[in-house]
Amino acid sequence: MVWFARRSDGWEAASERVLAELGIPCERVDPTELFPSVATDDLAFALFEPEAGILRAREATRVLAQEAVAAGARLEPAAARPDGAAVVLDDGRRLEADRVVWACGAWLPALFGELVSLRITQQDVFFFGADARWTTPPVPGWVDYDGAAYGLGDLDGRGVKVAPDVEGPAFEPEQGRRVVRPEHERLAREYVAHRFPSLGEAPLVGTRVCQYELTPDSSFLAAPHPDHADRVWLLGGGSGHGFKHGPALAEHVERWIAGAEPPDPRFALGPRVGARSLRTAGTRPG
Repeated sequence: MVWFARRSDGWEAASERVLAELGIPCERVDPTELFPSVATDDLAFALFEPEAGILRAREATRVLAQEAVAAGARLEPAAARPDGAAVVLDDGRRLEADRVVWACGAWLPALFGELVSLRITQQDVFFFGADARWTTPPVPGWVDYDGAAYGLGDLDGRGVKVAPDVEGPAFEPEQGRRVVRPEHERLAREYVAHRFPSLGEAPLVGTRVCQYELTPDSSFLAAPHPDHADRVWLLGGGSGHGFKHGPALAEHVERWIAGAEPPDPRFALGPRVGARSLRTAGTRPG
């Protein structure tokens, strides 16, 4: 993973200090040695994390479900809705448990809109055709925090991934048309032409429509339902980073729902002050 730092004292410099304190390898590098084509005139430095990685999210999710079932979980392929402290499936079955956790991503507001403050936005991803020099690995993933964009090279033959991270418009996950927006494609093409000049005329070979579920301060939501003591918990606000943080977050949530320790007040229900942290700066690339 390479972080493109546009400022000497920005997010990347702060991250560099934290990584060093935690003993996580990182170093400042010349990005021209890692990318077939890259413009660096607007960069203060580039920070490389050699032990960072890229997740194949769909495959990882399937493996997670398989391992959960192997460990004793029961997978029910059905729609569900809350009914007090219980769960009612779309075939009419009613499920009850000592603890119920609703981790529904962008669907959480439709079920608990009176409790959760989440913005659901459309975030589009673009894949550009490129030659073999852009294959990942060895081309690393990258994040341009102040440029509000991230991506990676050509992984599995899908093309070079470029994702503008400017906050998109409101999106309805159940009925919304999963067609990329022209303004998002324009941002992606502008960014590619700016940062990776040799791809400036590259053809668009694929797209994806994603949705983010954002709390006002971009921190997670993990809290008990106020009407059901500690039996029902709400878990969300993951945006694009929830799955990557899943294992660590689950260790905390397990202790909270078991009553072994109080939940983190930062993730509580109720009003929050707007901020940004675990997503890019949201500015326009330039």
